[in-house]
Amino acid sequence: MTTKVGDNIKFKTIELFQQYQKSKDIKVRNQIVNLNIGLVRKEAHHWSKQCNEAFDDLMQVGSLGLLRAIERFTLERGNAFSSFASPYIRGEIQHYLRDKSATVRIPRRILQLRQQSNAFIRAFRQVHNRQPSVVEIASHLEISVAEWQAIHLAYQNRDPVSLDVAISADQGENTSLGDLVPDPGYKSFQLAIEDQIRIQQGLAQLEEHTRKVLEFVFLHDLTQKEAAELLGVSVITVSRHVKKGISALKKILGSD
Repeated sequence: MTTKVGDNIKFKTIELFQQYQKSKDIKVRNQIVNLNIGLVRKEAHHWSKQCNEAFDDLMQVGSLGLLRAIERFTLERGNAFSSFASPYIRGEIQHYLRDKSATVRIPRRILQLRQQSNAFIRAFRQVHNRQPSVVEIASHLEISVAEWQAIHLAYQNRDPVSLDVAISADQGENTSLGDLVPDPGYKSFQLAIEDQIRIQQGLAQLEEHTRKVLEFVFLHDLTQKEAAELLGVSVITVSRHVKKGISALKKILGSD
């Protein structure tokens, strides 16, 4: 029964893509989305177990990956749309989770000691009506005072300082921390754009199969295995194209 349903989705998807590639009708695209939303649901369910993000949020992010896959998919590839779309959906969610991850990661042992200290401090206050000293906290945790101070400092600095923090300047004027920090980013950003243009120009000069491999691996963040599945070739073939493409790009772009 499940196989039959899957085949129906596959055939209906092909039919809709035939219409969409001719008309680019948003209504048809939305039909493709609704028909294949199960792919997003599967990835969102998997990743919701790996993190603290809400399932609905991951569904929204994964749907963006599905839309990207729809715009890039062509029937001429000969691949099943589900196989083509899954890496896009997964990649979109992974990028989102990486962007949402904490800037500073605190080791598990420090987290445990911090939780123990919080419980001890609450209990101590109820009994003694005062804040415990650093020595008393360290003694309860059976660690040195220096180690407790290091843990306390780690928690104080776990969040990045906002560049919008107000700083008192000379003559009573106020400014922000960001105004006092040199900004090397503008030149770097311009260079990144220039490099991106050069790389795109270089890719356009490569043989088609090699170009596709490099685009999948380096521009779309797919693994070599995922790229091989999409292209219908072996991982070894993808690896050869990667080496060949990088070597060719070096010659095209020069030593820079």
